[in-house]
Amino acid sequence: MNIEIPDFSLVVLIGSTGSGKSTFAASHFLPTEVISSDHCRALVADDETDQSVSADAFDIVREIAGRRLKHRRLAVIDATNVRPADRKGWVELARKWHALPVAIVFDPGIDICIDRNKTRPERTFGGPVVQRMVSEIRRGLGGLQREGFRQVWKLDSVERIEAATIARQPLWTDKRHDNGPFDIVGDIHGCASELQALLAKLGYQVTWSEATGHRTVTVTPPAGRKLVVVGDLVDRGPQSPDVLRIIMSMVAAGTAYAVQGNHDRKFGRWLAGRKVTIAHGLQATIDQLASEDRSFRDTLPAFLDGLRSHVWLDGGRLAVAHAGLKEEMIGRGSGAVREFALYGETTGEIDEFGLPVRADWAANYRGPTSVVYGHTPVLNAEWVNNTLCLDTGCVFGGRLTALRWPEREIVDVDAERVWCEPIRPLAARAGAVSAQAEADQLLDIADVSGRRWIDTTLLNRVVVAEENAAAALEVMSRFALAPQWLAYLPPTMSPSETSAREGWLERPEEAFAHFRDRGVSEVVCEEKHMGSRAVIALCRSTDVAKARFNIAGDESGAIWTRTGRAFFNDAAMTEALLARLRQAFDDAGLWQELQSDWVLLDAEIMPWSAKAGSLIESQYAPVAASSVAGLGAAAEALARAARRGLDVAALGDHFRDRVQRVARYGEAWAPYIWPVSGVDDLKVAPFHLLASEGRVWFDQDHVWHMGIADRLAAASQSVVTRTHWRTVTLADDAAVADAIAWWEQLTAGGGEGMVVKPKDFVARGPKGLIQPALKVRGSEYLRIIYGPEYDAPEHIIRLRQRKLDGKRKLALREFALGHEALTRFVAREPLRRVHECVFAVLALESEPIDPRL
Repeated sequence: MNIEIPDFSLVVLIGSTGSGKSTFAASHFLPTEVISSDHCRALVADDETDQSVSADAFDIVREIAGRRLKHRRLAVIDATNVRPADRKGWVELARKWHALPVAIVFDPGIDICIDRNKTRPERTFGGPVVQRMVSEIRRGLGGLQREGFRQVWKLDSVERIEAATIARQPLWTDKRHDNGPFDIVGDIHGCASELQALLAKLGYQVTWSEATGHRTVTVTPPAGRKLVVVGDLVDRGPQSPDVLRIIMSMVAAGTAYAVQGNHDRKFGRWLAGRKVTIAHGLQATIDQLASEDRSFRDTLPAFLDGLRSHVWLDGGRLAVAHAGLKEEMIGRGSGAVREFALYGETTGEIDEFGLPVRADWAANYRGPTSVVYGHTPVLNAEWVNNTLCLDTGCVFGGRLTALRWPEREIVDVDAERVWCEPIRPLAARAGAVSAQAEADQLLDIADVSGRRWIDTTLLNRVVVAEENAAAALEVMSRFALAPQWLAYLPPTMSPSETSAREGWLERPEEAFAHFRDRGVSEVVCEEKHMGSRAVIALCRSTDVAKARFNIAGDESGAIWTRTGRAFFNDAAMTEALLARLRQAFDDAGLWQELQSDWVLLDAEIMPWSAKAGSLIESQYAPVAASSVAGLGAAAEALARAARRGLDVAALGDHFRDRVQRVARYGEAWAPYIWPVSGVDDLKVAPFHLLASEGRVWFDQDHVWHMGIADRLAAASQSVVTRTHWRTVTLADDAAVADAIAWWEQLTAGGGEGMVVKPKDFVARGPKGLIQPALKVRGSEYLRIIYGPEYDAPEHIIRLRQRKLDGKRKLALREFALGHEALTRFVAREPLRRVHECVFAVLALESEPIDPRL
């Protein structure tokens, strides 16, 4: 006997002790698929036969089986399962996870079971136990299907048990092997003319013919493409029979898939003579069918009955159902799956038109599979949380809409006329807010909390610890801007390797060597402004901000820090600076060139004191003042000691050196601070154009980015300052030496230093992704970071032991997450998907890494 079972099912083995269930399971199923009650008893009590722990053992069996079914894995229950009460729980578990329950019954004969048990010393019970078990199995055999088992297989001899084979079959809905490409069409409802116009627009050729009174059709698709229809082929419209002819011919030819709609199901029940209510357009289909030939009518019941609840396509990336599917239903089979696919989900309420109020399952959808559906008419087909409704009300005078997959291109045709007046009028969404924006109004903490695994394009999977996610949530929920703005947080940046030159901690030579060793031939060196890092969302108008970022207020953009906080506490200051930047974009002609009404910029805003004023006053300045006072007093005491003839010359020199270092510390931040009374006192230095409509600009090298920055500075009314930069060919010793001299000149004049980047924005070497940037800071700026006496010989020796591995790994992960967030934002993915990456950057910042690096 060849036992054909669904490849996703719950297989329940039924047989008395000694019937050969466990031997059969070990021969035909993977060890991980078989869940044995005996083994679970041993896990609990170290004894497979200890019946006193059976309750706990079966709890383990149920838990393991449930977890496997949750993840769509086949599970095999290896237990006696002789009574209906024993089996009831397995059927319920299968239904919970929309798996098909399968029963395999083992009955080789009572004598054989008794004889086998005699050879097993742990089986001390006698023949009556086996007789009772076999009697119960035989008594209940006829009722297994009534219990809920979709398949029942009986092996009633040793020979049949030994000869049996197991063949696994995909579920009827499982077409993952078919990668398309596909053209998915929304609810047709008898609109055959519009269907043919849409097919023509999609590149299909429809040819009709009349032969011996039979009307037939042939549809030739574009090379390699297949049609998928979301159901509701019939009712309400003028030509349901022709729609059926087109779709039936394509399904028969293997060039189309069709899923069942609720109208198709009702029509099929009417054809079968079942009692149905003639409403919602069914009478129109019945009337149209009356004039059709008998041979055509006779083909309809089998076709309609054979339509499935949904199809799962393209390696699991796409599912098509009439009314939609929840994530846990995709690729599964149960009555609940079919009912949801046909009707969706309702709240139990009735609206003012007498129609059921539908629950918005798409707003809560979180699955990786794209779900395309229809059923509920909408004005426009819009993606919501990776789901798309294609019913755009053609029969009600709207449009017939298709989705090209995997291109994700929407194609539609207008209805020829209103064929049926809708009970509930099609209405525009309030305020023209997109469906996705409407679904994004409420973010779910579950989407960002706990341990997270985030797949990125640049660095594969990034893991975020649960405690780090909690820290990010605290910051984001209490201090951050409106989440709709926060499409990006910039990554941290690692310093170069520590310099071996006496008196230096960082120098350009190490940065150049770092990139040269990793195969980078050309780098871009950029002046590092001593300001505060800022991300700027700049829109051409408040209307653009509302439409693209779903902002409710009158903001025309936003400016935020590395932690997502508003850069300025004063909204008027923000708008004034945005206005200046907008004018610079206008004057530079960049809106037209980029073909976008919004941009995201990465920049520095000066002066440093604009954001760090309180830090200077509360931390840096007090350190300088107290150090001067303390060391000055010590120097005076040593001078008095020297006048009394004590030998304190060496100690005096040491303290005078300390006083000089402290004095330099007190002057170190002076070039970076000045009073700010308005926007005229600010300087903005952009250095990355991150994204604009339809584009993430990481594919352009840093020369291109700095060219954009230079054009903005040239066009600006003084608020955009130019960043000095240069390219350096690392094999050119003269160019390298010139860049080092340039850095020395910058830092000697009070500059912070420079940033060295591979010319390519995203650079890869033999070992993978290369650091996107290394900062090389000047000695006086490092004095602010590490303290007044950091470069004293006794301290700099210790600082040279600083470890950079953690910082380097952090920089790469945050860089990959930033790119991923922008990619998802530009692709108009749900806000939760963008924020998953933004939260992760903030979460990684709470890792225990020296903040001075």
